[in-house]
Amino acid sequence: PAAGETAQLLLPPSRHGAALVARVVRAEGRGEMPIAVRVLAEDGRLLALREGVFAADETLLEMSFDLPVEVRNDAARMIIENQPTAGAVVLIDARWQRRSVGLVEASGADAQPLLSELHYLERALEPFSEIRRGTVEDLLASGITTLILPDIGALSAAEVTALHDWMNRGGVLLRFAGPLLASNPDALTPVRLRSGDRALSGPLSWTEPMPLASFEPGSPFDGLSVPDDVLVQRQVLAEPSLDLAEKTWARLIDGTPLVTAEPRPTADGSSSGWLVLVHTAAGPDWSNLPLSGLYVEMLRRIVALSADAGAASREAILDPIAALDGFGRLVAPPPATAPIRGDALAEAVIGPRHPPGYYGREDSRLALNIGDRTTEIHPLPAMPNGVSVGDYRPQGEVSLLPWLLAVALGLVAVDLVAALALRGMLPPSLRRRPAAAGAAGAACLLIVSVAALPDARADDAEALRAANEVHLAYVVTGVPQDDEISRAGLGGLAAVLRARTAVDAVGTIGVDPAVDELAFFPLLYWRVSADHPDILPTTIERLNAFLRNGGTLLFDTADQGLSGGFAGAGPGNQRLRTLMHGLDVPPLQPVPPDHVLTRSFYLLQDFPGRHTGGTLWVEATDERVNDGVSSVIIGSNDWAAAWAMDATGRPSHPVVPGGERQREMAFRFGINLMMYALTGNYKSDQVHVPAILERLGQ
Repeated sequence: PAAGETAQLLLPPSRHGAALVARVVRAEGRGEMPIAVRVLAEDGRLLALREGVFAADETLLEMSFDLPVEVRNDAARMIIENQPTAGAVVLIDARWQRRSVGLVEASGADAQPLLSELHYLERALEPFSEIRRGTVEDLLASGITTLILPDIGALSAAEVTALHDWMNRGGVLLRFAGPLLASNPDALTPVRLRSGDRALSGPLSWTEPMPLASFEPGSPFDGLSVPDDVLVQRQVLAEPSLDLAEKTWARLIDGTPLVTAEPRPTADGSSSGWLVLVHTAAGPDWSNLPLSGLYVEMLRRIVALSADAGAASREAILDPIAALDGFGRLVAPPPATAPIRGDALAEAVIGPRHPPGYYGREDSRLALNIGDRTTEIHPLPAMPNGVSVGDYRPQGEVSLLPWLLAVALGLVAVDLVAALALRGMLPPSLRRRPAAAGAAGAACLLIVSVAALPDARADDAEALRAANEVHLAYVVTGVPQDDEISRAGLGGLAAVLRARTAVDAVGTIGVDPAVDELAFFPLLYWRVSADHPDILPTTIERLNAFLRNGGTLLFDTADQGLSGGFAGAGPGNQRLRTLMHGLDVPPLQPVPPDHVLTRSFYLLQDFPGRHTGGTLWVEATDERVNDGVSSVIIGSNDWAAAWAMDATGRPSHPVVPGGERQREMAFRFGINLMMYALTGNYKSDQVHVPAILERLGQ
């Protein structure tokens, strides 16, 4: 491939502080190559776009997205622009969201912020959370997912009630111990506390601070390494109970709990929110844990519980929700897709049983991306001698029709000779050798049939393609810009037809009326500009035959925006007048208000395209002729430009003056047009009149 077409892979984004960093790799460094990465919401809204350029020998490119927390939490996927492959898409789940964390402030602010517990909490939370400060009431009203409560003293009854309700809806309350909680334990803790604390400097205590024990399986902290230099000097103790071990997430080496937690059940009995207590202070007064990297990782995992991002569901079975197909589109999971255990997702092998996509539940899903497993791509190595390398193309089919027809004709010849011989009608010389006569006749017929069929075989593939599938056809004019707009426009219309109607339009075909068979297409879209080349007389004859046999030509001069409002004054319209010499154009009239084209699918009274205001001309004829379908339709509103979509499904051209509402009406006209060409005056039957009058409010 060319340098701009080398394979590209989008890796899952990394975090750099508050920013998401997209990483794109390409198969090889072959010259400079521009690239663009989009961040999209669940509904396809564009949230951010970054553009970059690969250096000549560069295979990795990073682009940073620094998004507000509300926008970042709406992100559902990242894509490489104009790369419709599964490797160019990264699905984003709750693991990349920045959760809102509230820090409760005491009524009197600390005059020395560097000595405040909130300072250490903020520094630990900043890399992965959006931090808000305030009172309990204000923070709960702001929609936070995690609330951190340092040792600020007793809470009011109203605050305790509000916190219980909030946790039951999925919130995570993280409390830290301190002198106030040690002196006055309350009920808003996951375990009962002893009155007082254990001060290791007291006369009846240990002489050295206590290190942490390794985290046990089942704890959210499982997998984190415990540094040897993290020591606890002071803590509040839990009263022994039967369920104390189940509620303990971290402990000291003597077995006393350091972190305890309790799930808060919802109305249906399932676990939702959490109440978590760290039995030491949030600042460095009671331990040096807040000065370590372990403190940051422990807070990250506790905050992740607020969105049920999957860390607490290692034993759960994650059912497939949606899968990425080969073009990077989310589709229903294939039948062979199997569920994945939560603890096996990180090692799942991507393949037919586990395609990339979403797994879990709709309200708590995890993404499996190709970039999770593959971080490098390479071009094909040099092939050995005798191996040819080419691009992907459909496998050709070998038509057996000529040979089967030849065999059938040969058998007919043998049967004919045998019948003549039985009746005694063969000449005497052949009567003595009927087998030779039959073979000679079969050979002659075989030679004639094979000689007559090569030309018919040449276009079999294209003819079958056009006959077996619905294609929207446009006339290839030889003007590259016009032909590209026609192709993209009919492609966009075909996609809308598939989505809204029973017309299964598989795509578009460019037709050269001078050489191609036109009988396969009920309607040809013909964009005429001032640069349109002349039409040969033989082509005019073929077009007249197409019109006589029931075909329809839609001429679009696309010059309504250039005519200054004067009918027929545009350059395309002037060129069309010269091109139509010799063409059997019937008498035309503006579309009447009751014409079938106004109600073949949608109820319409005007027919906008990229521009609006132009007159649409149709044949003034009896509806009994050609099933009421006009053989020639002429307009100037540039419909193909309004229908055109790029590779990502976004409109290619603006529409004026009505914006996207006008584009929608242009698509509706396109649907009406195709229904009109395919079904004729069906919607003019009297059986439809009551329903149409009801829709019109009459």
